[in-house]
Order: sequence, then structure tokens, then C-alpha cells
Amino acid sequence: MEKFFGLKKHGTTVRTEILAGLTTFMAMAYILMVNANMFANPFSDGTNVLGVSYGAIYIATAISAVIGSVLIGLLSNLPLAQASGMGLNAFFVYTVCVGFGFTYANALVFVLVDGLIFILLTITGLRKKIFTAIPDAVRKAIPAGIGLFIAFLGLQNVGLVAKDASTGVTLGSFNLFNNANVSWATVMPMIVTVLALVLIAVLSKKGVRGAVLWGILGGAALYYVLGLTVPGFYGDLSSTLKIDFVGPFRDFGEMAFGKVFTEGFDFSAYVSAHGTADLVVVFITTSLAFCMVDMFDTLGTLYGACARGNMLLPNGEVPNMDKAMLADAIATTTGAICGTSTVTTFVESSAGVAEGGRTGLTALTSAILFILAIPLYPIFLAIPSFATAPALVFVGLLMIKNVTKMDFDSDIADTVGGFVAIIFMPFAYSIATGIMFGILTWVILKIVTGKIKEIHPIMWVAFALFAVRIVTMICGVSS
Repeated sequence: MEKFFGLKKHGTTVRTEILAGLTTFMAMAYILMVNANMFANPFSDGTNVLGVSYGAIYIATAISAVIGSVLIGLLSNLPLAQASGMGLNAFFVYTVCVGFGFTYANALVFVLVDGLIFILLTITGLRKKIFTAIPDAVRKAIPAGIGLFIAFLGLQNVGLVAKDASTGVTLGSFNLFNNANVSWATVMPMIVTVLALVLIAVLSKKGVRGAVLWGILGGAALYYVLGLTVPGFYGDLSSTLKIDFVGPFRDFGEMAFGKVFTEGFDFSAYVSAHGTADLVVVFITTSLAFCMVDMFDTLGTLYGACARGNMLLPNGEVPNMDKAMLADAIATTTGAICGTSTVTTFVESSAGVAEGGRTGLTALTSAILFILAIPLYPIFLAIPSFATAPALVFVGLLMIKNVTKMDFDSDIADTVGGFVAIIFMPFAYSIATGIMFGILTWVILKIVTGKIKEIHPIMWVAFALFAVRIVTMICGVSS
């Protein structure tokens, strides 16, 4: 172990690495519940539009996290863990499936293509060059916009933000006395969400390991305690919460694993509704959006986590970056086969780095803990969506902090392009739309302000693809 990981060379010990791995796992274990809830229950009314169960996605998420964490630990010897990325899962569910109308299996094809493209780009060394070609303002705006989007999703899913005929959206009603559609059974989950969010914030401020996870568990406990005040609560609950150790694995095999190959490439339903031309344009632009979000997620996390642990090389580069990105690309590909959204390096890995993790042993420890979490599925199943929604809101806060890194006083193209990317994601309910309008705006403003030479060839390609997408929307070929 000492020889393989170089513990002494990195100034660490087996004990420190294991504790760091435990810390990382605690910080990111919430993804098991959040991802499963997002895929199986994307809307507060319980409508399962993707046709996949909580158990299937729980197992898929856990297995892909194990694969990703093992790969990055063994290939790059970095103390980072991987799992289905926040933001990327929302893009998968709400933009590709709900928004564009692709099936769950179709969407897995986009993830598979994302992974295969990244494997190719990483091997050829083009991935980093493409990353640097994207405007800095847009790179920083995308995580911020995604943060707003997933926070909006969390508030919607518990009813804190509700539809309104006059204003579009409004605050969910707490009026227990004068509204026949409002009862304690509908208000109680919203209260649980707010209190769980407060708990997460307090624990995070106190530096408690796994603050998000503890907030989710605390919210779930409060939900069941307050359930005593709701008539028939436990009677209704007992019929849905049945301990079943076999069901999740059966669902995983039937609903998720390999669906990308058995059903994913059948786009006939989409073609009959929108046409072949639209499929080609949307396939290219959506794949581009997947790749961009994944790229920013991975590279940003690699730099951020390694900088926090003073692990950057003298030239400012991440050690073994190419191997780390290759691990990410392979994990994304295997994640698509397992049936989950893009696998990426988790920013929560910084918690393990802060705890002293310096080698791949930290990542392997986290992977082992994800394996141990698989048989605990019945416990995690008992966590209601009202308790996981605060995690979406709080992670949204962590992501939107990227906006503080944007320069709003320099180039107008950077300022407006970044701003447009941010606001279109939540307001248009689509991450891809935010990226599209952000890049289109940036390029157009560079042209009209006489800075056309600053536009990288890669940006011209992206601009052309997104422009074609706009034309198809104008002509009614797509929506």
C-alpha cells in the first residue's frame, strides 16, 4: 500500500486516508437519495415520467460511484471521489427527458456519447484545449445558473414555489383556514423542508462532516415525528414502505442496466413527433451541452480540491490531470451502461482533502463505503423527497457562488453573455437553453463591439450549431 500510493511521499498515513475517505463519503452520500428521487419522482405529484424506479437508480448511482471512485484512485492516485453529478442529473431529467421529450433510454445515449467523446478528447489531449477556448465568463456562469436551476427544482418539488395563473410562479400557500386545497398534510412537508435547510446551513457553518447528509436525515426524522399529527399518515405509509432487498436489484436489471443499448438508440417516437432534422440538430447541440457541463464540473473540481490541499504542481497544474480526466470519462461511459446520468468528480471531495486525504487510498475508501451503502437501500428508501429537497437548495447555493468570480466591469460580451446563461437556465427551465443563449450572446456582442479576433474557432463552431437550433425553432421544426 505504501509503495503503490506513496503515503510517506505525500505526507500522510493509512489512518488519515481512511478518515478522509469517510469524510468524503459522508459529504456526498446524499447523492444516493437525491438522484434516486429525481429520476423516480421528478414532480411533487408523484408522476413517474421516466418509467424507472427509485431502487433501480439507487443501485445504479451507487455502482457508478464505486466505479468512478476506484478508477480515479487507481489511475491518478488523487484523493477524490466520483458519482452522478448534481446539475448533470437535473439536465438529464428535466431538460432532455421532460423538456425535449426523449425517453429515459434515449437520454442515456447522450451520456454514453458524452463519455466516449471525453475518452477520445482526453487521449488526444484536446479536452483541456477546448476548455480554455470557452469564454471565462461563460465557464463561471454555467455552474451558477445550474445552482439557481436545481434550487428552483427543490423548492418546486415540495410546493414552496407553486404555479400561478397571473405571475407564473408564486409562494406555496400556508393558508390552513381559508383555502380548501390546503391542509396540514400539505403544509407540513414545506415546513420540514425549511427546517432541514436551516439545519444543513447551521451544520455546514459549524464544519460538521456530512452536513447535507445529516440535514437530510434530520428532516426525515422530523417528517415522521410530525406525521403523528396527520390522520392516517402511518397507515398510508406502511403500504408503500415495504422492506425488499431483492426488488431494487431486480429493477436495476430490468429498468436500468443496459437500457442504453436495448432501447436507447430507438428514437422513432421522437422522430415521429418532431422529425429527423430536429433530431439531428438537438442530438448535436444537446451532446455539446452535456460535454460542456461535464467538462466544467470535472476540471473546476480538480483544480479547486487540489488547490485546497496544496497539491497543485509548481506550474499550477493538477497532478496526473490526464489520468484523472480519463477516469471521469470512463466512469461516465459505465454510468450510462448502469443507467444513470453523467458521473463526475464531486466538489465534496474537498472535505476529504481538508481532512488530510492526499492519495488514491482516500478515493478507494469512499468507494468501499458506497458498496456498503447498497444493502442499506431500505433505510434510504424511507427518506422522503421533502427531506432531500433541501439538499438541492443548499447545493444550489454552493454552485451559485461561482458568480462572485465573474468580472462584471470589463468586457460587455463577458458580462451579458454570462448573465444570459445564468438567467435562462431557471427561467426557461433548461440548462441547455442557458448555455445556448449565453454563447450566442457572447459571440454576437464580440462581433458588434469589434472584437471578432477574440472569438476562438471552437466558439464559431458552437455558435453555428446553436444558430441552426434557433432557426429550427423559428421555423417550427422544433420546440
